[in-house]
Amino acid sequence: MTRSTSKAVNLGRHQRACGICAHSQCPEIEDAFIAWKSPKAIAEEFSLADRSSVYRHAHAFDLFSKRQRNVRAALERIIEKAGEVDVTASAVVAAIQAYTKINAAGQWVDRSEQVNLNDLFDRMSTQELEAYAQHGTLPVWFETYTKRGAALTATTEDGEYE
Repeated sequence: MTRSTSKAVNLGRHQRACGICAHSQCPEIEDAFIAWKSPKAIAEEFSLADRSSVYRHAHAFDLFSKRQRNVRAALERIIEKAGEVDVTASAVVAAIQAYTKINAAGQWVDRSEQVNLNDLFDRMSTQELEAYAQHGTLPVWFETYTKRGAALTATTEDGEYE
């Protein structure tokens, strides 16, 4: 695992005293921390002194920045536990919504799409326009331009959906 060092930590001194650096499963311990596993649970699983040793090691090798970029892992844990703990439906939905907006690099990405209906109607042939006017039937290709396959809905004069 590539490690970036913190300027405030003397790595030589840290590595001589660190039980994690000397541990045969050091990469697994670091991966567990980056995957948002509890430092207390990591200490118990890998027979470490305590959770503070996990935090010291994480600070020394800047694992916190890697962990922060891995927010999806934390959200996955919340979503997986939804059936095992008392949570509100809105909390689960919020976690799922957040999960879908975070890319693989841990960056929040707001996706937005706009459909210009005038451009799409301009592309329709005379036959397609007549079919739409008479029966409300859109051409098959039209759906590929709608937002994530959602149907576009026209409104009546009073603003109610048809």
